[in-house]
Amino acid sequence: MPAYMIVEVETTDEALMAEYRKHTPGLIAKFGGKFIVRGGRTTCLEGDWTPPRVVVIEFPDMASLERFYHSPEYKPVLAMRLKAGKCRAIAVEGHSG
Repeated sequence: MPAYMIVEVETTDEALMAEYRKHTPGLIAKFGGKFIVRGGRTTCLEGDWTPPRVVVIEFPDMASLERFYHSPEYKPVLAMRLKAGKCRAIAVEGHSG
């Protein structure tokens, strides 16, 4: 069953976002993942939660997602993302159908 990593990115620093996008695709692919949304801007539909950007990455399963997130190779990228500002990530297991 696919799993999705949804990352809220509160930054307007385009240089940091560009650096993040440059370093992550190969690493994500190594763990079987692919970008669904890459730094897309958001619009609030309900309530008052409006992160400026959301990145959505699909993995084949939750185990692959967790291996990616906890891998030593991802740690510098995670540090870069955290440096960009307030960031939060959630993992969702499920299917799109």
